[in-house]
Amino acid sequence: MTVTVRFAPSPTGLLHVGNARMALVNWLYARKHNGKAILRLDDTDQDRSTLEFADAIQADLKWLGLDWDTVERQSDRLEAYNAAFDHLKSGGRLYACYETPDELDYKRKRQMRAGMPPVYDRAGLRVTDDQKAAYEAEGRSPHWRFKLDHADIEFDDLVRGLVHFHGQNLSDPVLVRGDGTYLYMMPSAVDDIDMGVTHVMRGEDHVSNSAIQIQLFEALGASVPTFAHLPLMTDAGGDGLSKRLGSLSLGDLREQGAEAMAVNSLLAHLGTSDDIVPFSDLQSLTDTFDVSHFSRATPKFDPDQLWTLNARLLHATPFASVAERLTGMGLDHTDANFWDAIRANLGKLGDSTLWHDVCFTTVNPVILPEDSAFLRGTIKYLPAEPWDETTWGAWTTQVKDTSGRKGKTLFMPLRMALTGLDHGPELKNLLPIIGRERAAARLAGSIA
Repeated sequence: MTVTVRFAPSPTGLLHVGNARMALVNWLYARKHNGKAILRLDDTDQDRSTLEFADAIQADLKWLGLDWDTVERQSDRLEAYNAAFDHLKSGGRLYACYETPDELDYKRKRQMRAGMPPVYDRAGLRVTDDQKAAYEAEGRSPHWRFKLDHADIEFDDLVRGLVHFHGQNLSDPVLVRGDGTYLYMMPSAVDDIDMGVTHVMRGEDHVSNSAIQIQLFEALGASVPTFAHLPLMTDAGGDGLSKRLGSLSLGDLREQGAEAMAVNSLLAHLGTSDDIVPFSDLQSLTDTFDVSHFSRATPKFDPDQLWTLNARLLHATPFASVAERLTGMGLDHTDANFWDAIRANLGKLGDSTLWHDVCFTTVNPVILPEDSAFLRGTIKYLPAEPWDETTWGAWTTQVKDTSGRKGKTLFMPLRMALTGLDHGPELKNLLPIIGRERAAARLAGSIA
């Protein structure tokens, strides 16, 4: 049996990190088991689904590096849903109901006041042909419910363990609205059957849906997949994430300078007992992935943790992996020496622009009046080029011996004159890149 999973977002908003986590978990599970990963756009909600959101979802997933064996769209599969509807109806598992939303709401409130669970009373099964005709004469169109078998339902969840539902406590779900459009429940099950999905991995908000869909799988003559329901992720404050509100969207994180593999590294192990460390590529992340490591505790997405990972990832990234991106940012003078000199001081790749300017373009030297004469006096000790990482030490030793300065009073004026900043990469690495001409001009107080 080939392991087959699916990530099935609705294109009704931008992907946030919670959605991305489920996409990544599915993708990693498939790749770990040499299986198949399907991207399925659940786009049957014609009022809210848009092509723009569908394109944005695929762009975000591509940025993460997640490739899909097939891409499906529910809007292309209406014939399959119609066939399943006819099959369930002919088998006595679908029945028409004519209650209005207000009538259903009244029933639920009355049940809850009586201390009863708000389970549909199956009044639709008792509607006579004459009543149906009267309702339809009023202009009412029926919605269609799936008649559940009230036997207990059990399944072994890869995250939650044994899950048990008392069938009589579940309400017959509406599968088709009064306008003839399908709700989530049946198309999802039909797609899973037709696409050979073996493992359904999604958020814990779908646990009760899974109990219902188990009976749908059986009623449609299909085998039941294995389920894994992960706790829903919240933001750092414990609030839920919303696709419609744009909470922590991947697009925003990308624009802010997040590295895709930093996001992947965090999401793949958030909510597990595993150490959260940066991975440089998806294959090494796949090798460490184990869905059984997820706990039932609610994971919180902390942006500070992401940016820490982001920095650690860049610090370990070789020049060859970022050369094209740096050139694409307009940093034309970069090479391995430049990258090795600055990468330990980067939080985001965009920070490279600052150090590119320091090394190759105009800098405003910061020179205090009391340091001006001292700095000009150091120029004569600058050795001839070529320079290397030993140049800084040799030069500052000579300056120290002749000026009597040491420690912060020696090094800080030099740094601020050479870079215009009071912090940054080691100057033994930057000085050879800055070069003698620029260094001399800056020490003299020139903007050059």
